[in-house]
Amino acid sequence: WVEQARRGNYQIAMAQAAYQLSEQEVARNRGGHLPTVDLVATYNKNTAGGGMLGATDTRSKTVGVQLNLLLFQGGATQSRWREADANREKAKQDLETARRNVELQTRQAYLGVVNGIAQVQALQQALKYSESLLQASKLGQEVGVRTNLDVLNAQQQAYATRRDLYQAQYNYLVSLLRLKAAAGTLAEADLDRVNRALR
Repeated sequence: WVEQARRGNYQIAMAQAAYQLSEQEVARNRGGHLPTVDLVATYNKNTAGGGMLGATDTRSKTVGVQLNLLLFQGGATQSRWREADANREKAKQDLETARRNVELQTRQAYLGVVNGIAQVQALQQALKYSESLLQASKLGQEVGVRTNLDVLNAQQQAYATRRDLYQAQYNYLVSLLRLKAAAGTLAEADLDRVNRALR
């Protein structure tokens, strides 16, 4: 389940995306120091008309390469790069925190499911015993060896066991939903199943 959570959990996926974005931002800001090369092309046409010499047409075409080298910008480029680098470090730490939290949540939910199954099974056996005790107490009352108080105590025990069984079943379902949510596999069908179980 932990491995599935590492691959499918949405919190981890969001933290991973934020980290990748911060790495791209660092790379973009690192390029702020580098010189840039641009291709420049111009075309001009001038027509002058009507003097003593007649109309003249001048055309000029220019093609060139322009090199831009930033010598000093007051440290702004360096500051942007340091800020992006710090943001990347924070995103990396956030990703690691998300992974640890998801792993912990997954393990806790898994233990909740395992414990829930064991508790439900134990309480089902306890309920059978309580109902047998109740039937025996009623039979004992009919033949005169048990009192009303014995029957009421057995009834109270059976109701308390049934209540505990329902609570254990509820806790099991909640743990199962938490486990599936942590693993990124929670689907509408799971919610429908829980809804049917609670009816």
